[in-house]
Amino acid sequence: MTIERTDPPLVADEASMLVAFLDYHRDTLRMKADGLTADQLRQTLPPSTLTLGGLLKHVALNEASWFGRVLHGRAMGEPWDSADWDADPDWEMHSASDDSPEELRRLMDDAVAQARRDINEALSLGGLDQLSVMPSRRGDGQFTLRWILLHMIEEYARHNGHADLIRESVDGATGE
Repeated sequence: MTIERTDPPLVADEASMLVAFLDYHRDTLRMKADGLTADQLRQTLPPSTLTLGGLLKHVALNEASWFGRVLHGRAMGEPWDSADWDADPDWEMHSASDDSPEELRRLMDDAVAQARRDINEALSLGGLDQLSVMPSRRGDGQFTLRWILLHMIEEYARHNGHADLIRESVDGATGE
C-alpha cells in the first residue's frame, strides 16, 4: 500500500489548519513504516532500542490517551486497559515486537479514526477552546483542544525524525 499524504492548506481557519498539520504528520509516520516486514519493524538503530513498530504503537496510545481519555474522560480500551504499566511503563514500545505489521497499522488507524471523531466532537462543543475533562498533572488547570492538537503535532514531528533515522538504517530509504 502506498500512503498518500496531503500538504496542509496555505490558507484555512485555525482548527482546520491544526488538524491538517496533525494529519500530515500522521501520514508521514505511516509512510516511514509502509511496506516493511515484521522483522524490519522490529529493527533498532543501536544504541537506541526504539523501533518503527514501537513508534506506531506509541502514537496509537497517545491518540487514545490525549483525545479519548484526557479530552473526553473515556476509557482507552484494549490493548491499553489490560497492559501492566507498573511492570513496564514503556509497554507499548516493547510489546510492539510481538505484533504483526497489520496489527500495528490497524491499532494506529483505529486510534486515529477515533481521535478524529473525538476532535470533531470537541470542536462542536467548544471549538479549540474546549477544555479537557482531565486536568494537567502539574495542577495548573485543564488543557484546551488547541493545546492538545499542538502537543500531538509536536509528538508526531519529533517521532518522525526518529523514524527517518530508523527507516534509513533498515533499508536505506530516505526522504520526507
